[in-house]
Parts: sequence; structure tokens; C-alpha cells
Amino acid sequence: MPISNVIKDTGGDTPRKLRVACVQMRSTMDVDANIEAASVLIREAAGQGVELVATPEMTSLMDHTPGALYAKSHLQANDPALAAFRALAAELEISLLVGSLHIREAQGLCANRSFLIDAAGGIAATYDKIHRFDVQLSAANVHRESRDFTTGEEAVVAALPQASLGMTVCYDVRFPHLHRDLAKAGADIIAVPAAFNSVSGAAHWHVLLRARAIETGCFVIAPAQCGQHEDGRKTFGHSLIVNPWGEIVAEAADEPCVVAATLDLSEVEKARGRIPALTHDRNYRLVTPAPSRQAAE
Repeated sequence: MPISNVIKDTGGDTPRKLRVACVQMRSTMDVDANIEAASVLIREAAGQGVELVATPEMTSLMDHTPGALYAKSHLQANDPALAAFRALAAELEISLLVGSLHIREAQGLCANRSFLIDAAGGIAATYDKIHRFDVQLSAANVHRESRDFTTGEEAVVAALPQASLGMTVCYDVRFPHLHRDLAKAGADIIAVPAAFNSVSGAAHWHVLLRARAIETGCFVIAPAQCGQHEDGRKTFGHSLIVNPWGEIVAEAADEPCVVAATLDLSEVEKARGRIPALTHDRNYRLVTPAPSRQAAE
């Protein structure tokens, strides 16, 4: 899989620290209301001295009504949420990761697209969610993202002033090879903005995020949707910031809020030095021997 790598040299031996925040939301079926709710929380985070703010998957709309996402979508150049967040990032002079927006594509589908916006309001990088969540958790709890979304084709490592950011979205967290590839391409931090289902979230959310941090030696920041949504969905919340040793350093509960932490980026090198698994991958053959005749008898 190709990786778009827009890392820049952070330079020198100056200790690298980065104040980050996860914005936890309960997005509704009203785009304008969601833009306003996100903006309030982003401002709150910036007021805490945060340099990188991250919002969840589907920041601007949660609406599972058939056809609603496409009907309420816009081309990237005309998307009102993107315009509002670019202006806000420039006003606050912060880096802003918009977890994802529904951006109109062809044939009635949207891209589930994450945006990294720089402190001047420019689009530093975009990432389209690669793995679509097509799952039936129960007779009544069915998800078919392929009905609404295209499939991303490119992994992305983007430049921040202090670090490099690997970009993923939600269901991507279940695919460890993607995260290892991002780390090998230079990511210090991996973002996992999500709208995790409450059932699978209770079982797997913490374990998956801690595992991805441990496997990659990266910080993981995971801003999440939470609670009972207007369209009937229920999401897990518990936005997390995890260090490269797999320890949770900040966690939200299940209400809209901001959680923040200061990342000491030297911890990335230390964790990888203690467990250098990223350098130990080997090629191998997969063998599936046929059962012997004697065993069969």
C-alpha cells in the first residue's frame, strides 16, 4: 500500500514536547449545530494551551437515514464544515485534525475524509478511511459503510511542526499492519478519530488502542463520538491519549468534553529502543500441511 509521506525535518536536538487534546462529541443530524458544538470545544482546548486539537470521526454529521449523508454532503471545495474549521484553526493558531467529514464523491457515495489543518488554516494533509465497517453485530445493529462511503487507497504520514502524524479513522484500528507501516514511515503519533459502536467499544476500544501504541512505539490520540445520537446510534466515547509504552495518559468518560495531555516525544525513541520490534520483521512462508494418512485413519 502506498504511503503519502509529507514529513518535514523538525531539526536540532531541542526536546520535543507537544500539548494535544481530544474533542469528544455527540454529533447530531444537523450540520450547522455540529460545527458550532465542535467549535466551542476546540476553543476550549485552545484555551488550555493545546497545539494540536483532534475531533472525532463524522464530526459534522451523524445521520444513518438512507441517502442522508450524500444529500447533505458537498464537494471538498464547498464544504461548510471544512471552511469553518480552517478559519478557526487560523484564528486560534493551532494545528487541527478534523477526524472526518463526509465529502461528496461520485455515484452517490462520500469519502470518509480526515483533514489535518495547519495553524495558518491551510490543508496540510488529507486521508480517506481505508477500511469500511460492514458488520452485523445483531439483528438490529447493522452497519454498512460501503452503502455510503468510498474506499481510501493511500496511507498518510503528515508533518506537524514538532512531530509526524499517522492518519487513520475508526475501524482502521483493527488492522495492525497499517499502523506498523505508518510507524516505519516516520510517525511519532497515530490519530484514531472514531465513532465506535457502544457494544464493540466496551469490549475492544481500550485494548485495541493500547495494542497499536505498544506495537508501533507511537503515541495514540483517539477522539471519539459518545452517547445516544439523534439518528439512533449509540457510541462508546472514552476518548483516549495513550503513550508509546501502552499506558493511558488521558481518558474521557461518556459525555462531550475535552481531554488534554502534554506528549514528551522522546518517549517514542525510548519505547522503540526498549522493544525494537519495528526493526525485527522478517519474510516467511505460510505452510498449511495436509493431515497425514495415519492421523486421518
